[in-house]
Amino acid sequence: MKKIINYLLQGLLYIAPLSITAYIIYGVFNLLDGISQELLAKFVDIRIPGLGVLTLLLFLILIGILGKTFIAKPLKLVLNRIIESIPLLNFIYSAFNDLFKAFVGQEKKFDQPVLVKVNLNSDLEKLGFITEENLQLLDERDKVAVYFPHSYNFSGELFIVPRVNIKSVDINSSDVMKFIVSAGLTGWEKS
Repeated sequence: MKKIINYLLQGLLYIAPLSITAYIIYGVFNLLDGISQELLAKFVDIRIPGLGVLTLLLFLILIGILGKTFIAKPLKLVLNRIIESIPLLNFIYSAFNDLFKAFVGQEKKFDQPVLVKVNLNSDLEKLGFITEENLQLLDERDKVAVYFPHSYNFSGELFIVPRVNIKSVDINSSDVMKFIVSAGLTGWEKS
């Protein structure tokens, strides 16, 4: 019985944010559609189907702009100060923050796909991404850091590799990532 209750709570945790968001959007849509239809009927005596959708989109864009400029920045500063004051939490947060920025931030790190010769005695090669070329910190001048994502997983390994074992790949980095993560099942786009 405890397991069933635990699964029920887990299910609620997974579905609650989406359901609450959908309910709020639906409520705002009905409100804005009603107001916009009333105003339009009052001044122009016309009804436009779908006006609520356009009004909702404009409303959400406005909220996004306000959130990005007035609300998000101060809130982010306060949260960052709190996180920085807790050592273990700061370590974990900064690691994940850097990882997400590497994938989607302005400082994308997975933009240099390479083919790396893994074993000098065979033709075994592995696809990866150069994440750092300056390894002076490790006193390695002729090596670079290469990240190798795992297939069917969002994890990977970082190797320090001699530059001579690396060959650049002239393929879009997102296509290379899809190819690796799908274990080669996605194939390449035909031009």
